[in-house]
Amino acid sequence: MKNELTLKINGEFYDFTVGRRLGQIPESETLLETLRERIGLTGTKSSCEEGSCGCCAVLMDGEAIASCITLSIECEGKEIITIEGLADPVTGKLDPIQEAFNNHNAFQCGFCTPGIIIAVKSVLDKNPTPTEEEIKEGLSGNFCRCISHYQVIEAVKSIL
Repeated sequence: MKNELTLKINGEFYDFTVGRRLGQIPESETLLETLRERIGLTGTKSSCEEGSCGCCAVLMDGEAIASCITLSIECEGKEIITIEGLADPVTGKLDPIQEAFNNHNAFQCGFCTPGIIIAVKSVLDKNPTPTEEEIKEGLSGNFCRCISHYQVIEAVKSIL
């Protein structure tokens, strides 16, 4: 097993060593743990820790994945984008999806919102003009206890 790990997250490279010593990433550490605890990217949320709620979704090579069940060591050579990485790095301007969510009140407590936005980004990157059914299918892995997905669907449709 290789002792070094380089992760590309939101366009920046992070170097780690893999092992069991203090400061090293254990082989069993999830991408979610690395993002939140080592890098400080706390927009990605921890909820079910089973990969079933969508709160921890990030993009890996354009595909929405559950970071709570993905090992950090599996991510070498992959492009990881978190909710923080969607905004324009120069201007700080929010991604159109984020703006649409704001404009349509497509959130309440906001806990699940980053994962839902990442799922929408994945859907729209593959198909810029999805049908309502395709949007719903793309969001089927996201669970929100606060709102109906009506506002989310309306927000997505507003940017098509």
